[in-house]
Amino acid sequence: MFNYHSLDDVIALAEERGEPPFLLILDGIEDPHNFGAILRTAEAAGVHAVIIRKARQVPVTHTVVKTSTGAAEFVPVVRVPNIAEAVRQLQDELIPVFAVEIDGKALYNTRDYKGPAAFVIGSEGNGVSRLVKERCSEVVRLPMRGRINSLNASVATGIVLYEVLRQRGGE
Repeated sequence: MFNYHSLDDVIALAEERGEPPFLLILDGIEDPHNFGAILRTAEAAGVHAVIIRKARQVPVTHTVVKTSTGAAEFVPVVRVPNIAEAVRQLQDELIPVFAVEIDGKALYNTRDYKGPAAFVIGSEGNGVSRLVKERCSEVVRLPMRGRINSLNASVATGIVLYEVLRQRGGE
């Protein structure tokens, strides 16, 4: 059994640390190795919490914990019934939510992430779901020059999270 946290708890955690909230939302990641790698990168980048949905998303399993090399013990994971509703709740808390998708109008590194920010990474096969994308504050994209127009979810996550870390004065 894994101890999941509430959304209110993780927003309070950022406040306690005196930091703007830095959250990651996974919209349907199904591969436990991807999820574990994402948790590992999230912990290294200083993400306050990772938010996942209860259905059609791999939960925190033994494989996820093992792949995360222990990061699952340090990054709070929140399980919500509905990602679109969680996005709305974050926006009510004045936390902008950015979907990371190939059809984003702006490049991911042209936005200011020094304040509160949450990022949605979609599933390996379908990306960010339509309703979640519609609810987001903005859709941003990673530059793609090759013939293949997508990246592994954990790779895309790492690129975006480290842009936030860079902007916030990370070493």
